[in-house]
Amino acid sequence: MPTIMLSRFWPYPLPCLCILLVCCQSPKQAPLPAGDPGNGGLFLPGNFEAVVVADSLGRARHLTVNANGDIYVKLTYNDIMHGSGGTVGLRDADNDGKADIISYFGNYKDEGGLPAGIAVYDGYLYTSTVKYIFRNKLLAGQLFPDPKTDTILIDDDENLRKHWHTAKPFAFDRHGHMYVPFGAPTDAAQDINTVGPAGIPGGRGLNPAPDLKTHAGIWRFDAAKLKQTQKDGYKYASGIRSVLAIDWNPMDDCLYVAMNGMDNFHTRYPHTYSAWQAAVLPSEPLLKVTEHSNFGWPYAYYDHMLKKNMLQPGYGGDGKTIGRANQFDVPVMGFPGHWAPMDLLFYTGDQFPERYKKGAFVAFHGSTDRSPYPQAGYIVCFVPFDNGKPAGDWEVFADGFTGVDTVYNTSDAVYRPMGLAEGPDGSLYISESNKGKIWRVMYKGNKTSFGPAQLASMEQRKSRTYIKTPDEVKDNLGLGGEMNGLILYNSYCASCHQRDGKGDNNRYPPLAGSDWVTGNKDQLIKVILNGLQGEIKVNGKTFNGVMPAHGGFLDDHAIASIVTYINKRFFKENGLVASAEVTKLRSSTTSAATMERAKTTGN
Repeated sequence: MPTIMLSRFWPYPLPCLCILLVCCQSPKQAPLPAGDPGNGGLFLPGNFEAVVVADSLGRARHLTVNANGDIYVKLTYNDIMHGSGGTVGLRDADNDGKADIISYFGNYKDEGGLPAGIAVYDGYLYTSTVKYIFRNKLLAGQLFPDPKTDTILIDDDENLRKHWHTAKPFAFDRHGHMYVPFGAPTDAAQDINTVGPAGIPGGRGLNPAPDLKTHAGIWRFDAAKLKQTQKDGYKYASGIRSVLAIDWNPMDDCLYVAMNGMDNFHTRYPHTYSAWQAAVLPSEPLLKVTEHSNFGWPYAYYDHMLKKNMLQPGYGGDGKTIGRANQFDVPVMGFPGHWAPMDLLFYTGDQFPERYKKGAFVAFHGSTDRSPYPQAGYIVCFVPFDNGKPAGDWEVFADGFTGVDTVYNTSDAVYRPMGLAEGPDGSLYISESNKGKIWRVMYKGNKTSFGPAQLASMEQRKSRTYIKTPDEVKDNLGLGGEMNGLILYNSYCASCHQRDGKGDNNRYPPLAGSDWVTGNKDQLIKVILNGLQGEIKVNGKTFNGVMPAHGGFLDDHAIASIVTYINKRFFKENGLVASAEVTKLRSSTTSAATMERAKTTGN
């Protein structure tokens, strides 16, 4: 059983915790430990094994491994320490593959957002929140770094908290530079001041997009200079919407990122993009980022099936038009839409077969907004490289995280891959964000004989519903989507019921905590379809407003998505509402209205 320490860079005893002295590990490289039975639940290529290093650390994000084998993991938020102690140090003292000492530390506090970014560089441990990048000096033989914290970067954007894509991952080159993405504040460059970051159906992108001046790009900084702000950096590249997966490739001495593409094409442009197109597009592209490169956000998106940049629908695109998109840099590869790449790692070790030393691993967190089709991603891929560019299609390297065959709802996935790191012996470490589980992946076979036979079983896994390209008809699950519902709710409901669902305490009743709709899904669907007029009593208060009917211009999937969002956001219900439920109520309402008209007219 591991020893656990909680600290803010200084260990202090707790009644139920035993504190052990931390000793320096031997510099001699130890033999690889045994893998767990069933590889800790992972499916891997032939002769690879995995051992679970630690489990239930908390909501883990990225991770890094020091030269002595110590592992450091960045948390989204340390719930036990109320936001402090958001870094976890792990040490395997007896080399059985399991962490014997687990220590929580960090004298910063995470506040909101989804922080990501941790790395060992030049003798320091660098960590990030959405607003800061810090570093602490690593001390020989000690798991805890020096408690003196240097602030390297401060995001001084006064609107940081209302923007999307505020995470601060980072990468270092070999010349003392640090590269940091400043993500786009919005999804597709609609006016954030009037429609919010998600945008609205039919909305146009601003032209020119003001976000591009200080966002949607990569900035380069001095890796050692203290208290820098964005103005101290150099704008290295542009047109990059959102990045969490970033790494420097030593093979060609170049920066690479895997970008998160735009969302909800069908929800915003239902007459231009089908639900199937919106599920698979736009691509999550792998970008080779050179100085002054521009990948076209928000004016363009990448279609991995056509292998072309296409004009974004907010600027007149229709899935066929290239237009101004031809003036932007083209990605080196495109992954399927909405897979959510979270980390990127160019492998440099000697433990794995030689082919892996020429390529990159990519961790995919999995989609949240592919409805009405199955959610997808939730795997770790490998991209073989040769001469500085991909040498073939991506491969499934690690699978088994979902624990289910079909992911109807994102919460169905037991684990969601998040971080990647390479150990000093060439082992690959993988973190996941649901529970904070860490795997160590090792190769135990003959490196020279590794080939197609060992990869065959992983190629077959591409037929799984969360990996394959969905069939437009057979794979349509007919379920509403929370992300779709967010945009639609903000467009059609929030002006009256407010974004927090609490209403205006006057004409428009609350949805959050409402005794009028709680547990009565059909009633909520009927009101959206047909509207409502007259007095109703909600939580003991009488309201007498007019709710317009939305059934005439919103289809069944849109209404199912709104109800799904309301149920999840305000009632904490995890179930997805089916479009068929809306169809049934729409049909019954139409039939009732037809019968009533017949009675009135005498026909």
